[in-house]
Amino acid sequence: MELGHVVVLAGGLSYEREVSLRSGRRVADALRSVEVPVELRDADATLLDALSNDPPDAVFPVLHGASGEDGAMRDVLELLDVPYVGSRPDACRVAWDKPSAKSVVRRAGLRTPASVALPKEIFHDLGASSVLDHIVRRLGLPLFVKPTRGGSALGASIVREASELPAAMVGCFSYGDSALIEQYITGTEVAVSVIERDGRPQALPAVEIVVPGGRYDYTARYDAGDTEFVTPARLTPEAAERATAAALTAHQALGLRDLSRTDLIVDSDGEAHFLEVNVAPGLTETSLFPMAIGAAGLDLGAVYRDLLLARFP
Repeated sequence: MELGHVVVLAGGLSYEREVSLRSGRRVADALRSVEVPVELRDADATLLDALSNDPPDAVFPVLHGASGEDGAMRDVLELLDVPYVGSRPDACRVAWDKPSAKSVVRRAGLRTPASVALPKEIFHDLGASSVLDHIVRRLGLPLFVKPTRGGSALGASIVREASELPAAMVGCFSYGDSALIEQYITGTEVAVSVIERDGRPQALPAVEIVVPGGRYDYTARYDAGDTEFVTPARLTPEAAERATAAALTAHQALGLRDLSRTDLIVDSDGEAHFLEVNVAPGLTETSLFPMAIGAAGLDLGAVYRDLLLARFP
């Protein structure tokens, strides 16, 4: 089978637009390196007419953030009967909502930090100070605060002292109307990517993230600098096996398809703790998914081409 017309869909209007555009360019370049004809398109008002008037063989969505990861754009592609790489809309909706994803993987047997998810209105209606006091008493310190929906570490922060929590909440609510506050687990931060080949999920080598100061924020993710990435991660064989098993369990329990990336903390006992899963992981030059592909000895363009061919009717 040959692909004659592929659309890489990038951009959109989320907070992660620039990252998405960078991902799109990298995917397009990788596909061209294996001689796949690629058209790079933005998710704008011209998209539907373009896909309807000249239907592609398949679409590779690399939209990050809202619409790109919440299943909405994939619903649109299904309305148009256009094949696409990645998870189906229903699975995206569950994975996109971090508390829902945590509940699913916990039922599947994975460890995940104790947490509470609360909308902004709760703090307004019940009194922010009182609610925050109860959170600290119940979950202890340190804590990690992040929007219940979103990626790229936007609005996320570590809270080591109770006095830091109000500012962390303000930062979180700048990027969403609901906050996930969870116990901060110390250990080795790793990302384990999963790809499906011949219909079976396969975990790639874990990528270890080492950040001076311990905060893997937006800048650390996407600007080359002091952040160190080690792959395969420096884990014991037993811990590496647990991390791999956790990523595969998350992928399957959430009903994901084609590709995903699971973020984990491996504690000092070698236990893997699920943090979140990404149905549209970053594919930029500093992103973890392409690093894992390289560490597995696979060709990036060939992997992307095979994912498209799997969706080709």
